[in-house]
Amino acid sequence: MEIAEEDQNQPVISSKRIKFEEIVEEGGEDRISALPDCLLVEILSRLPSTKDSIKTGTLSRRWKHLWTWVHTLIFTESDHNFPWSTFVSFVDKTLTQCRHLKLKKFVLSTSEFKFQINNWICYAIRYNVEELNLKSWGTVFLDQSFFISPPFTKLRLEGCALYPCGANTKLTSEGCVLNPLVAISWKNLQSLYITWGYLYEDLIENILSGSPVLETLVLDRCYGLGQFRIDITSKSLKKLVLSGYREPICDYEGVDDVVEINAPDVLSLAIKGDLVLLNLFLVNVSSLVEAELDYTNLWHWKRTRSEEMLKRFILNLSHVKELKIGSFCSKVLSHLEAKGFVVPSNIKFSGGFPNESESESESDSE
Repeated sequence: MEIAEEDQNQPVISSKRIKFEEIVEEGGEDRISALPDCLLVEILSRLPSTKDSIKTGTLSRRWKHLWTWVHTLIFTESDHNFPWSTFVSFVDKTLTQCRHLKLKKFVLSTSEFKFQINNWICYAIRYNVEELNLKSWGTVFLDQSFFISPPFTKLRLEGCALYPCGANTKLTSEGCVLNPLVAISWKNLQSLYITWGYLYEDLIENILSGSPVLETLVLDRCYGLGQFRIDITSKSLKKLVLSGYREPICDYEGVDDVVEINAPDVLSLAIKGDLVLLNLFLVNVSSLVEAELDYTNLWHWKRTRSEEMLKRFILNLSHVKELKIGSFCSKVLSHLEAKGFVVPSNIKFSGGFPNESESESESDSE
């Protein structure tokens, strides 16, 4: 599931749709090669991976070094059928051959969590990367340049536990853990996406206080322990997405965590994904203009509690101009209607209105 909205106005060019061998005409230059270098570099920068960009260097003398100017670098270990050491050599060699002046995007996805990752991220920061995507299941030790005044405006973190170099900590498999040990200073950050993150109140406060222009915060399948409060005091944050909530180890009997969302200045709120959670409360969302409830509750057999939570949401969002309701929430809402609950006029059924016979067939164990 992809929560973050990618640059939807920008076309995505698939390597499967571009067959350079068929484009190049024997004995003459093809139309694509006749384009200015800046446009060709833009095309190469939009290929699915840097490995695909490098392959185009074999087409002709004209294409041989074009890939070295790409402003997007995407390294995915699963794209390479060779061991970690060879992948490291590939990335290191690629970085030494690049001649760009600035990076728009740097993506790294790997199952390993060794010291080389810090070198690669330092490279991206040195070239003023705008968007940094990091997926690595394990602990990564990073230079302070990652936590103190980095250039990126968009940051995506999945699975990795990030600590400053020299930190005394044990390896973890809990998911994404961000522990800077110092005050974060992300003065340029506008969008932050955290997937499988272990969250705690001090971390949220640290991020928000150190990110004065942060506009979008996406928490994808993140979790906490016990009483947890998402306290959004930032005046700049306008969009908050809570996409799923689930402990890494869950016996499906549910999670008793109590999560409160206090976001008085946020304009857009979305609660989506699988929630192994029934104690989710909206404390203050008075500035909301739009909201979306498109979650599924893995406690669906506890219908009464699911109904209570949805009813709380709807009542707390009665001031919202448009409240979008997904298919699962639509089914729960139909049960509430049968009990006399009046559906507010601001609700829009994005997932279609539920089938009544299907809803009635569900059993209520409470």
